[in-house]
Amino acid sequence: MKMSTTLKAVKIPFLIVIIGILMVVSIFPNQKAELPVFGPKDFHPDLVDSETQQVASHHTVSDFNLTNQNGELITQSTYDNKIYVTDFFFTRCPSICPIMSNNMGKLQKEFINNDDVMFLSMSVTPEMDSVPILKEYARKNGVLDSKWNVTTGDKKHIYDLARKSFFAALDYGDGGLQDFIHTPNFVLVDKKRQIRGVYNGTDPDEIQRLIEDVRLLTHRFNNTPSP
Repeated sequence: MKMSTTLKAVKIPFLIVIIGILMVVSIFPNQKAELPVFGPKDFHPDLVDSETQQVASHHTVSDFNLTNQNGELITQSTYDNKIYVTDFFFTRCPSICPIMSNNMGKLQKEFINNDDVMFLSMSVTPEMDSVPILKEYARKNGVLDSKWNVTTGDKKHIYDLARKSFFAALDYGDGGLQDFIHTPNFVLVDKKRQIRGVYNGTDPDEIQRLIEDVRLLTHRFNNTPSP
């Protein structure tokens, strides 16, 4: 009889704990841990320029100077106080780029009414992707000028961004005529110019994960008091 009473005494607090856990889960069903902030040390060394590897922490995306589908200058200030997703593509790509552009279009549609979210695509063959070509490419892919900039620019500058800022390319090179990179990565950047995630832009599951992370990031920034 004493053992039975002891077991009942143990079960009651245990049940209370279980009920408490279930209540927390029911109240906060979609809560997710804070997204990490990625720096050079978080990427495979082959993805990080040797100079950048020495940066221990607080990596931010470098300033950029690009031209979009309307011939307009696109700089970091265009994305000030914005969360954005960037990728590297070229208009003549017959393989992964159409899939990536289609998925970027899905992201644009998903966040069409969210003014905090924008998109940036950079051509890795800028010598071929002129403004008129980008304009037609943007038209075919449903690009909205206010949300998504499809850009060209100086090749070395773009390749430096891919290798030193976004860590999106395994290949080494100097951005010269024989230098070529191609990557399926979508890179998520927050309002502080920090990298918060890298995703396979051809994988539907990764796109869904990216959507969830953008929502989380938007919520975090909108509910964090300004310093």
